[in-house]
Amino acid sequence: MRGRRALIAALVLLSSAIGAGAGSDGRAAHTFSPEGLAKVSDYVRNEIATGNIPGAILLLQQHGKPVYYENFGVRDVATEISMSADTIFRLYSMSKPVTSVMAMMLVEEGKLGLDDPVSKYIPAFAGMKVGVEKKGEDGKITLALAPLDRPVTIKDLLRHTSGLPYGYYGGGKVRELYADASLFDSDLTNAEFVAKIATLPLVEQPGTVWDYGHSTDVLGRVVEVISGKTLLQFEKERLLDPLGMTETAFYVADPAKFPRIAEPMPQDRNINPNTQVRDPRRPLKWESGGGGMVGTIGDYARFAQMLLNGGTYEGRRYLKPETIALMASDHVGPETKIVRDQNYYPGGTSGFGLGFAVRTSVPPATSWPLGEYRWDGVGGTFFFIDPEDDLLGVFMVQTPTQRGRIQLALKTLIYQAMGR
Repeated sequence: MRGRRALIAALVLLSSAIGAGAGSDGRAAHTFSPEGLAKVSDYVRNEIATGNIPGAILLLQQHGKPVYYENFGVRDVATEISMSADTIFRLYSMSKPVTSVMAMMLVEEGKLGLDDPVSKYIPAFAGMKVGVEKKGEDGKITLALAPLDRPVTIKDLLRHTSGLPYGYYGGGKVRELYADASLFDSDLTNAEFVAKIATLPLVEQPGTVWDYGHSTDVLGRVVEVISGKTLLQFEKERLLDPLGMTETAFYVADPAKFPRIAEPMPQDRNINPNTQVRDPRRPLKWESGGGGMVGTIGDYARFAQMLLNGGTYEGRRYLKPETIALMASDHVGPETKIVRDQNYYPGGTSGFGLGFAVRTSVPPATSWPLGEYRWDGVGGTFFFIDPEDDLLGVFMVQTPTQRGRIQLALKTLIYQAMGR
């Protein structure tokens, strides 16, 4: 215990020696207490000791330097191989910010417009309809198809207001059609996937409801159409390879890396009653921009640091600062009159930008920073970027059922360790 606390204290002192630094608003950033970080470590260790998770990795990076990094437990209880920096995780929806960045690169280049109709790039979207449930005199519910009030736009895809649901939650006949289409279980190319989804109705009129679903998968196909490359090819060329994200892909192609894959507890493998966590060893044609990526903590930290830096990393620019600021601004606020669905994942103190949840009000009994932006994955991983404190955090774990509880508890402890 004393040794661990000493290590944490040394990391904090190292960060202080590098420079106290300031956040985006020029004020001195909050710093961590060794005692607070020790509570963070104790929390994760307790989750392992009580059998909730096999292991995890947590990185907190401030002013561009790690102030806290720890590997906990094992990758997989079946192999008992210790968790380590090269462990590969299913990222699921932490793929969405990556795809969103690729799209915004094309926006900066003038090849894509936020107000462009999706049908400009995917013509089948011109024929989309909205499914409207109607109750007959016999009491039976039928589905009628209504025309669009306006086209689905690129901005709708980025902020989840396209009317494209996932289908495995929420109920209703349109979502049943999505569930019956088995979109998650079919191994289609992005072109084939979008062709299939274009035959289904939207669940709401575009621009009216924040409804989490396949929007970013469709955005990934738009990126392919404009770039003339597969999504992974374009990502590798413009982002992954230049950033050094060498372990990030849509599946683990090299069998020698299979032992590095993190697994959830044996009883914790269900994403929902009908879907288990996917096997990242299986080659896939579907490069799901919304949920298909795998990667390591180091890879994702490079991506997050690039965002926190305002679009640059190690001397190379990927996006303009004003583009990052646009992405990290709320695009579903009250002035938009956009309704939030019953599962609004950002939560009551956050809006949603172009690829991220964005903190718009301070949670009760805290002083959490406004402007913090973040997202997570259904497999348990999450990241956050706190410009006010020049801070980023990345947590890697595989636990579909415990993810929400652990994320809230960890974020609370992390900010408490900063006096927030």
